[in-house]
Amino acid sequence: MTVDLRTRIREVPDFPTPGVGFKDITPLLADPEALHATIGQLGTWVESKQPDLVLGAEARGFILGAAIAAEAGCGFVPARRPGKLPPETVSATYALEYGQNSLELHPDLVPKGSRVVIHDDVLATGGTVEAICGLVERLGGEVVGACFIIELTFLGGRERLAKHELFSLIEY
Repeated sequence: MTVDLRTRIREVPDFPTPGVGFKDITPLLADPEALHATIGQLGTWVESKQPDLVLGAEARGFILGAAIAAEAGCGFVPARRPGKLPPETVSATYALEYGQNSLELHPDLVPKGSRVVIHDDVLATGGTVEAICGLVERLGGEVVGACFIIELTFLGGRERLAKHELFSLIEY
């Protein structure tokens, strides 16, 4: 049976700020068939890139990032909010469509020459992934693609990340 993943996404109006229509993936995560289909489809795409690592962005990017990495047969590295990872970290700050944030990762977990796919739940403006790409490249890794459950095409993230191969399951 094929699962229509779009029907498992809940829109939350005016969250986290007025005017934003937040795409909530938690109903998708709670549905075993939808969850399995999502991991399978993203894992198949990731595996085709032959990565060494999947790097998942906090917070929703690493809910599925480790499962996608396991499906694709590679390792997983979380990119976390400041102060969540001991000991040494490298960080990047970026703008969101409704604010600003930072992510950190362990530099020793992205060896020089490693092939990295970035995963996040939503591609919006592209700021999060652009910042993570910068960190990976600064450490000598190669970003071989980025994948998402949802892409908000009207926010221009794909154009911002044009030098990278991108894959999303659902577009709005």
